[in-house]
Amino acid sequence: MTRAVRLWLVAGLLASSALVGAAENLRIVPIVSKDDVVVSFDGGETYTEEVRAAISSGLRTTFTYDIELRMLVPAWVDRTIASSVVSVSDQYDNLTRRHSLSRLVDGREQQVSVTEDEAIVKQWLTSVSRLPLISTSKLDQSRDYYVRIRARVRPRGTSLLGWTSVISAQTKFTFVP
Repeated sequence: MTRAVRLWLVAGLLASSALVGAAENLRIVPIVSKDDVVVSFDGGETYTEEVRAAISSGLRTTFTYDIELRMLVPAWVDRTIASSVVSVSDQYDNLTRRHSLSRLVDGREQQVSVTEDEAIVKQWLTSVSRLPLISTSKLDQSRDYYVRIRARVRPRGTSLLGWTSVISAQTKFTFVP
């Protein structure tokens, strides 16, 4: 085995172990109620020291979550049933020491808040609770589905887990009415 091949194998192993760790850092909970499928997720460990430094420098920091509800299709490409994009931003003012937070869901402003508490900022940026995805009337009975979330952060110099700028995780469930 040549030296170049060994280097590529080592790089591949490191990248795959980082992605496995990334998936563990984003916990997804799909909830199927009588009428809707809602999703909650938490990625508290994605609030790294680099992200914190970017925020405290006054740079506008944005976490963007691409959320997809997909149906498992045997021997074919899985079908996307519903999707949503959640963008959460923080603009820190160094003079007043206040964080201006905003949350957009599919391009529409949902919530705005101002705080001085960094714990609230961390929770605001890294978790979403009970986001409605789709009505259960649009789902097939006894089919397997999964929720996949891709998370990324801006500005580009920051990262979510040391050196990755995008993390992805998914959780499967079966729809039984």
